[in-house]
Amino acid sequence: MTKTAWVFPGQGSQAVGMGVDLKDIPAAKTKFYLAEQILGWSVLEMCQGEEETLSQTLYTQPCLYVIESILADLLIENGQSPDFVAGHSLGEYIALYAARVFDFESGLNLVKHRSQLMDAAAGGLMVAMMKFDRDKLEKMIETTPYIVIANDNSAEQVVISGTPEAVNTVVSQVKAKRAVPLKVSGAFHSPMMAPAAQQFQEVLESVVFKDATVPVLSNVAPTPATEGTTLKTRLLEQMTGSVRWREIMLQLHKKACLKL
Repeated sequence: MTKTAWVFPGQGSQAVGMGVDLKDIPAAKTKFYLAEQILGWSVLEMCQGEEETLSQTLYTQPCLYVIESILADLLIENGQSPDFVAGHSLGEYIALYAARVFDFESGLNLVKHRSQLMDAAAGGLMVAMMKFDRDKLEKMIETTPYIVIANDNSAEQVVISGTPEAVNTVVSQVKAKRAVPLKVSGAFHSPMMAPAAQQFQEVLESVVFKDATVPVLSNVAPTPATEGTTLKTRLLEQMTGSVRWREIMLQLHKKACLKL
């Protein structure tokens, strides 16, 4: 029997004009209004503005959360439902919302604080590597301090994160078809985010996590879970932990989720 997984993208999937086609839907209007009260600015206006501004972490993350949450609700209202959910980095917040672990406002408050903390991070570097020597990369990561694989996206694409010195050293030593520095302020999904994670924990602890209505595959632990306490712990670890997306996709394949 074919099963369905809903997977939600994170930062980098934003585009100018996204969400505009939702503005006249009553349920979407309500969420856009609630979002403006929480954020202090309009998601719709931001999505119709300059690409450079929309691409700033401070704005990208809340905009994606609001729009993807609306889309998830519309699917549910139309009688559709997933067997599993997962989200890439920020996308995990929408996955948790779709699984009704927390309500829309609580999730947006979390994303608001997360985006502020990540936007304020400084001193790190992230580089995407395509078609690389994985064995050589993993050996270099093991022997080079202050660097990790932040996003293990596929067999042929990863993102490394750490101090500029460490990242540049690894890039210079590991053969890859392409190595592209990301336009981010800090070393996301690495131990360098520990101070931000500590501040975020205070916000996270104030939100009640219910048990999920469907299993959630988390970035730091790509195995299905529904317990609210487990999902909260995994979400806290996400800020400093690697996004194990390749393993999530393998898990979904094992679970016969042929419809993604």
